[in-house]
Amino acid sequence: MTCLVRPRAGVGGRLDGEQIARLLAGATIRFGDITDPGPLLAPDDRFDVVVSCLASRTGAPDDAWAIDHAAQMNVLAIARQAGAGQMVLLSAICVQKPLLAFQQAKLAFETALIDSGLTYSIVRPTAFFKSLSGQIARVQAGKPFLMFGDGTLTACKPISDADLAAFLCDCLDDPDKHDAILPIGGPGPALTPHDQGEALFALTGRPQRYRRVPIGVLDTVIAALALLGRVVPSLAAKAELARIGRYYATESMLVWDPVNGRYDDDATPSTGADRLVDFYASVIRGEARVERGDHAVFGADADRSG
Repeated sequence: MTCLVRPRAGVGGRLDGEQIARLLAGATIRFGDITDPGPLLAPDDRFDVVVSCLASRTGAPDDAWAIDHAAQMNVLAIARQAGAGQMVLLSAICVQKPLLAFQQAKLAFETALIDSGLTYSIVRPTAFFKSLSGQIARVQAGKPFLMFGDGTLTACKPISDADLAAFLCDCLDDPDKHDAILPIGGPGPALTPHDQGEALFALTGRPQRYRRVPIGVLDTVIAALALLGRVVPSLAAKAELARIGRYYATESMLVWDPVNGRYDDDATPSTGADRLVDFYASVIRGEARVERGDHAVFGADADRSG
């Protein structure tokens, strides 16, 4: 197995080459920049399968098209050059309703992969545990749980890193997962933000306190930033981040039923055994850590995950 990684990886680039090598013990490691793929492939490299988990850090348009599309196209070129006949792609379930630049970039690459002639598995997970864990410390400190509206506007089936990794590996050998688009969530019924808050209050022993934020607040912020962004380009970028936040505040990370115009919990497949509430408990006990990195820019309730 060969792993293509950045010279400094992890949240904030905190992992150096030696640490990365320890985490990926047994693998051949190739350091480089996927936006400049020339040096990454040796003349005699031959791969059977390529697995790509690339994703833009922020979802801003320039970042999205550079990574979610252009860099992925570089991966596809490497796969072809190295003789790979199969590619497993980690995408996102939110591309079902592509209103944002990063969703459109992901969909454009999904189309390129489908048309490539390679055997493909396009995995579209729902929300990750880390994306739903931004308020643990807040609740522990006795502060109210923040949520948009009444906390039931959206729902998701959270999936752990380990369960998602196992599902990606299953795509290598399971014919039922070949040449398929695969939405996937974790075990159990879908959870709303209010459900997540209830779980945190129960685990911490704190009395339930909620602060409800109207969606209209986000609309006002987006409009103001978009207007000011005509003069100050950096504010235009922040307006896009606010649009991403609004999307996750109002759209569920579940399979979309276009016939009935609703998100469908029952139609969203589940996998694995790890539950979000158990992850919360492990963080509270100090046994696990939440590293959200650039995901934190989207706020406590609206992370760019699924």
